[in-house]
Amino acid sequence: MFIELHMIQNFAPSNLNRDDTGNPKDCEFGGHRRARISSQSLKRAIRYEPVFAKTTQADIGDRTRWMTQLLVNALVKADEAKKETARSVAAAVAAAYYSKKEKMDKNPNRTNVLVYISPKEVKELVKIILDNWETVLAAAIAEKKDKTIAKLIEPLVKATKERTSAPDIALFGRMLADRPELCLDAACQVSHAISTHLVTMEMDYFTAVDDLLARGEVLSEEGEEEVGAGMVGFTSFNSACFYRYARIDWNQLVKNLDNDISLAQRTVEGFLRAAIDAIPTGKQNSFAAQNPTSLAVAVARKDGKSWNLANAFERPVHSSRETGLIEPSIRAMDTFWGNLTRTRDDAVFEAVAVYTDQYQSALDQLQPYFQPNLSGWIKIVNEALPKE
Repeated sequence: MFIELHMIQNFAPSNLNRDDTGNPKDCEFGGHRRARISSQSLKRAIRYEPVFAKTTQADIGDRTRWMTQLLVNALVKADEAKKETARSVAAAVAAAYYSKKEKMDKNPNRTNVLVYISPKEVKELVKIILDNWETVLAAAIAEKKDKTIAKLIEPLVKATKERTSAPDIALFGRMLADRPELCLDAACQVSHAISTHLVTMEMDYFTAVDDLLARGEVLSEEGEEEVGAGMVGFTSFNSACFYRYARIDWNQLVKNLDNDISLAQRTVEGFLRAAIDAIPTGKQNSFAAQNPTSLAVAVARKDGKSWNLANAFERPVHSSRETGLIEPSIRAMDTFWGNLTRTRDDAVFEAVAVYTDQYQSALDQLQPYFQPNLSGWIKIVNEALPKE
């Protein structure tokens, strides 16, 4: 089974996801420049949306190059007396865990790559360390490194091969080139969000007021009042209505979660709820673009097909005197869906559910699937999920 999510979300002026120049990310699609939010930015926003952990009832993983700090914190919490030697032990264990070659960064407390690890895996590593403290400590401080630590943690590596206890790792996967046993195929694909319309970049010229200068309390050497701004600068931004798409492979998710059906069901629900609410944090203190999703279409299917509906916007939508960009975007996606389902008569849906806060009148082909509230929308998807 596959669960697809299609969303229309309109943002006020903002810079949610910047490129290396500080400008909002963009791309060309259908021969026109579009605003873009990267999938990485969206996935992180979903992971850290509070409703995700609340719904899954499970701790999310940590993606970090400071795995040693996770181990040090847990070791010291378990046994304060080991505080002095915890860091050297943690560094040795981290090196053995994420790489067969036991490589570390020039900084001995930092791994060469980002390690995506669950709280349960950290807990198991700490248990191994404490149960074999003298052996691990001796190996950690030895001038000539051997495979002692690697052998101790190998059973844990094998036990967590192709599975995890963290729902976010199960969804988004894990890649460790030096430790392929710990790699995990992602159960969820997330597209880059693109604007449904043509976008032009805008610039905000701003000044920062120096309070003392403004009050006339600063004088020059000549005794004259100093004037001027404390700072001047530019900030790039845009305002765009985005189409967002994601797809969950149910079977892969269940496999990644070690066949825990209940946790897999909560993970799907947590993902749907978090995706509705999650917004990237870029420049939010300056723009506060906390704009809720206007349309969400969830599809459960067993036919193995995958329909990213971005081509509904290959020709950019336009606003009119009567509408902004949200309504024509919904109408374009609704029409595209109708054409697909009519011509692709081999498509089989287990369930389709549509949520919109105020744009029901823009629906035609998707109107039969409309749910009056978010709870009803979630319920339709939950009931379509396998129970065993």
